[in-house]
Amino acid sequence: MTPKSPKKVLVAVAWPYAQGPLHLGHIAGAYLPPDIFARYRRSIGDDVLMVSGSDVHGTPITVKADEMGVTPQEIVNKYHPEFLTYWDDLDIQFDLFTTTGTDTHRRVVQDFFMTLLKNGYLYPDTTEQYFDESEHRFLPDRYVEGTCPHCGYEFARGDQCDNCGKTLDPTDLLDPKSKLSGTTPVLKETEHYYWKLSEFNEPLLEWLKTREGWRSHVLNFAIGMVTDGLHDRAFTRDLEWGVPLPVDDIGQGKSIYVWWEAVMGYLSAPQEWAELRGTPDAWREWWQNPEAESYYFVGKDNIPFHAIYWPALIMGHGDLNLPTDVPANQYVTFGGLKASKSRGVGRPLSWYLERFESDSLRYAIAQSLPESNDTDLADDEIARRINDELVATWGNLVNRVVSMTGRYFEGVVPTPRALTQADETLLAARQMTLDDVGSLIGSVKLRAGIARAMQAAQEANAYLNDAAPWTSAKTDLERTGTTLWVAIQSIAASAVAFSPYLPATSRSVLAALGALSDDEFVPWLAPKIEAGVELKPLPPLFSKVALDPADFDSEG
Repeated sequence: MTPKSPKKVLVAVAWPYAQGPLHLGHIAGAYLPPDIFARYRRSIGDDVLMVSGSDVHGTPITVKADEMGVTPQEIVNKYHPEFLTYWDDLDIQFDLFTTTGTDTHRRVVQDFFMTLLKNGYLYPDTTEQYFDESEHRFLPDRYVEGTCPHCGYEFARGDQCDNCGKTLDPTDLLDPKSKLSGTTPVLKETEHYYWKLSEFNEPLLEWLKTREGWRSHVLNFAIGMVTDGLHDRAFTRDLEWGVPLPVDDIGQGKSIYVWWEAVMGYLSAPQEWAELRGTPDAWREWWQNPEAESYYFVGKDNIPFHAIYWPALIMGHGDLNLPTDVPANQYVTFGGLKASKSRGVGRPLSWYLERFESDSLRYAIAQSLPESNDTDLADDEIARRINDELVATWGNLVNRVVSMTGRYFEGVVPTPRALTQADETLLAARQMTLDDVGSLIGSVKLRAGIARAMQAAQEANAYLNDAAPWTSAKTDLERTGTTLWVAIQSIAASAVAFSPYLPATSRSVLAALGALSDDEFVPWLAPKIEAGVELKPLPPLFSKVALDPADFDSEG
């Protein structure tokens, strides 16, 4: 589906904590969806900027560093490069995947702080914060664990409950414990800057009620939370590992709270990207152009920060675009438990990358994206989808058409003769497939999009089975040639439809058909493969998966 004119599209992707390997839940929840969306928007001619990076200042990193007896930077140095290998292995293409530890990020965050201060949305105040007397230090939120006051979950963190998704302050927890010593912390006075979040209740509610096309669970959660009433929140923390305050009037050892600092990465990363290109003001086209669009791909637990807090910060700053959409996914579960890096639920991503081809894994994940409900991912179901759907339907279709063209026509695309109704129907379905898949991806209905692409492959297989060119080749070679020509046209269109999901193999198919342009991204058009084109060699697109039965014994 071609837009009336190209747009600037910011694809903003959740920033993972650089404190441990990613698991399949991260990919399904926040990292494969934006790549599919960005590839499609590039294919229709939009100017897409896809950015993210490692969150290096989160307290999970300092907690991990304390546990291992190393510095936070050593933790970052281990996991940030590992993330980069994941993107290469899965063919996920960022324009920039940076970190929150750059000079650009520090500058942008401090400038943002000063703008909020100048606009009257920050104020200093003295409050009580948990203090570990045995360790002689204040405890940032994630250094405190206890029972959630809302749902009774016993392992809630001081910033958020993983079970019910409610955002918390450490003092909200019941039976709090210090993660450093396991002792019960005491409250001690400290001074911090506070953010006048309460002033954004009405403008946020008014804005949220105008959102169209948002996923119902995102919009309902955000509206419900704002309707309940937002309260002022601490904007700083007693923690030196972070972006330091650009003012010194509340004492030393203070950093800007990572929750607010990290989301500012969506503003700092485009500026860093622009600086690296030698066009330092280019970022403004995605952030200050009123015609630009911005999409935030995150998991369900990040809805408050991207549908409420970040829009409120943008409103407080002024002169910046509010989100176009926040298509947050639900949770991926393993054996009914939410995938969690910190809790050890779900296999590490490396386990899957060692056993599955990139496009095969992308396919199985895309068919199970948790867009509207939590989705349980089982290893045997991933293998089944690859073998019974991807290999048996799409891979088999391409392989047998290319093979028969080689067998009956020496690998040269035959000249079509008189077309039957079945021929005309399949040819007409090509553009309909691209229109449907494009509309679904454009609406961030990615799971339905790949199902629709697979439907087109199934229809082409049914056409081929009905036409039986292997039989007509014995008596009517012209009819065989026409059948294969029609099938080749259908395959070319399906390769385009699959290209946001299966980028490597789709390009291989189009290259073999002589339909691959020099562009990095496949144009969203149904190619016409002319008679007389000599097909290039094309090995089987996918390998069947044969996992050791022992691999199914546990989920991590």
